Amino acid sequence: MADREDIIDLLTRYATGIDRQDWPLFRSVFTDDCVLDYGQIGSWHGVDGVTDYMIQVHVPFEHTLHRLSNHAIEIDGDTATARTYVDVLLIAREAKPHKTSDVNATGFYDDELVRTDGGWRISRRKLTMVRNVSL
Repeated sequence: MADREDIIDLLTRYATGIDRQDWPLFRSVFTDDCVLDYGQIGSWHGVDGVTDYMIQVHVPFEHTLHRLSNHAIEIDGDTATARTYVDVLLIAREAKPHKTSDVNATGFYDDELVRTDGGWRISRRKLTMVRNVSL
């Protein structure tokens, strides 16, 4: 159960890194050479590209809430897979003369994880978005 708890902690650090705009924490959940496919949002090879994108896209928002649930984790030695539901609420800053729209998006992550000297890391991720609504 310790590996499962460590993986859930890793996934929570991902959400916390974005929501606090703590980019060193965000970077720490991925391998340097990660491969990420977020569908229509974009895809990246390497932690630098996805970090740069996340910094840029979250600037207009006052608050972001990435809520994760329904962790389905399978561990095989030093590798693992995880499916995690994600429900995101992005609250825009007030801008004059117009307000940027708030956003609510839901979907799920399918992750491949590897155990490293620094603990579990995401090496591959695919986001499947099932709903994305401007509020």
